[in-house]
Amino acid sequence: MIIINGYLGRHRVKPGITGWAQIHGLRGETRTLDEMKQRVQFDLHYIERWSILLDLRILLMTPFTVLSLRNAY
Repeated sequence: MIIINGYLGRHRVKPGITGWAQIHGLRGETRTLDEMKQRVQFDLHYIERWSILLDLRILLMTPFTVLSLRNAY
């Protein structure tokens, strides 16, 4: 039974310190199935559209996210 389409696709890349989902507020515990689905969608977006510029954007946005979001730690 598949609950979240594409979930296993997240395992195509190694996890990093930060990511596309994290800078969009989807970090830490996911309390609902919708939160997990959103996180998977952001992760798959990153995997499918990876580029050096996207990584740089994530790195530049990370400090602002950490300072502005409750669940960024």
